[in-house]
Amino acid sequence: MSFHEQKILPAAKQIKELERILESPYACGVLLDTQMSRLGQLYRLIRQTQKSMLLHADLIQGLKNDEYAADYLCQEIRPDGLISTRSSVIMKAKQKGITAIQRVFMLDTLALEKSYALLEKTQPDYIEVLPGAMPHMIEEVRLRTGIPVIAGGLIRSPQQVEEAIRAGARAVTTSSRELFQHYLPS
Repeated sequence: MSFHEQKILPAAKQIKELERILESPYACGVLLDTQMSRLGQLYRLIRQTQKSMLLHADLIQGLKNDEYAADYLCQEIRPDGLISTRSSVIMKAKQKGITAIQRVFMLDTLALEKSYALLEKTQPDYIEVLPGAMPHMIEEVRLRTGIPVIAGGLIRSPQQVEEAIRAGARAVTTSSRELFQHYLPS
């Protein structure tokens, strides 16, 4: 999956935010928080706009976050990519040919080392590192794993976006309207 040279992957937490993304020049975005009952309708709308939307599997209300839920999402919803902290979801997405993005929280050295072991096992297509406001860690994760990195969490300024990109992030996920506007594709 390509992010169409976007520095920003706008993330929607609400329907209004999703509508804004679908009406924007952005080709790709992220659906963060929704209800299971709305997924089919939302993805029909997304497909009508010919946009690519990644789906955060861990944040779907009413759906257990396991391999069976991932199987359902891959077969019935068919998002352009699944984001999850769960290895079973990542492995199922890869098995079904859906872009798999492993979300990793860099809380401390122990958590990071456990994440490296998990990434070795799952071999996702991308890693989303949180918080993304630590460029030196973005570079370390990218170099150590050889897997493309997306930065997310606590990035609040264009300067932080640029630092993440310079450190090797392919893109930055954000729900900040200010950053959406600042990086609007032409």
